[in-house]
Amino acid sequence: MDPAETPILLGPRSRLERWLPAAVFALAIAVVLLAGAWWSTRSELTELRDGVAKQLREAGTDARDSRTIAKEVQEAVRDAQGRIGALEAKLLESQSQQLGLQALYQELSRSRDEWVLAEVEQTLAIAAQQLQLAGNVRAALVALENADARLARSDRPQFLGLRRVIARDIDRLRNAPSVDIAGMALRLDQLIAAVDQLPLLSDGRPQAPTSAADESAGWQRTWWGVWEELKSLVRVQRLDASDPALLAPESRLFLRENLKLRLLHARLALLRRDESAFHGDVKAAQSWLGRWFDPKQKQVATAAQTLGALNAAAVNVELPTIAESLSAVRNLKLPREKAVK
Repeated sequence: MDPAETPILLGPRSRLERWLPAAVFALAIAVVLLAGAWWSTRSELTELRDGVAKQLREAGTDARDSRTIAKEVQEAVRDAQGRIGALEAKLLESQSQQLGLQALYQELSRSRDEWVLAEVEQTLAIAAQQLQLAGNVRAALVALENADARLARSDRPQFLGLRRVIARDIDRLRNAPSVDIAGMALRLDQLIAAVDQLPLLSDGRPQAPTSAADESAGWQRTWWGVWEELKSLVRVQRLDASDPALLAPESRLFLRENLKLRLLHARLALLRRDESAFHGDVKAAQSWLGRWFDPKQKQVATAAQTLGALNAAAVNVELPTIAESLSAVRNLKLPREKAVK
């Protein structure tokens, strides 16, 4: 081979040999760089994957928590709805009870007023009976005052008119003439009870006359002593043909019983306020008492005095009535009774 051609053939090989290490070195560096980049990318991917997985786990946990919370919220809403329904039912029940209580209160208030009016009417009726049958003004006055006090305790404005009417009747009764019917009847009862103990004229003994001489004289005292002894042995009494001493003991019993009956008739006439019959019976009793009984005895004198006072007493006194009060309370009751019906 030509020596001149040898450099020409060996020149490119020499350059290749000269650049080959550099290329290998560069390749190695590139490989290292690629490996580093791969490793870095791989690490980042791993971290990204772990982060995504963690976020997914957290999202799953949050989703589960959200579902749990949502379920709890739903249960709370259902429970609240149930409670609201129960409260609404209780509210409706309370409203119904309130309406029932209001109706009951109105009914009780109406019943209470009706009861008060019924009580007042009964009290006024008793007062009217006391005036009409017994003429007891005091008892009727007390009954009217009790009726007015009962209306005052109720404190109802609709009773003011009735109270004014009752007040007028109270004033009339206070100014009415007083007739003690109960006291007169009691005195008649006492007379009836005492008839059996009243001494008759036939039961008495003649009284010794009082000496007008000087009783200091011994002979006069002796004389009167002897005279009293003689009178005790002999009894002298003047009797009329109709004297009860001529009657049998049974007739004397009938006399006392008839006097009792006469006094009982007088008592009945007094309660009936029959003045004519009352005075007739009292006068008859006075006549019998003065004719058949001993007026010198204290019991007979007391009975005659009592009969005289009874005969002088007025019985049939014009008394006021309480018809206005009775009419007022009945007129007040009438609209309420119609309202109830």
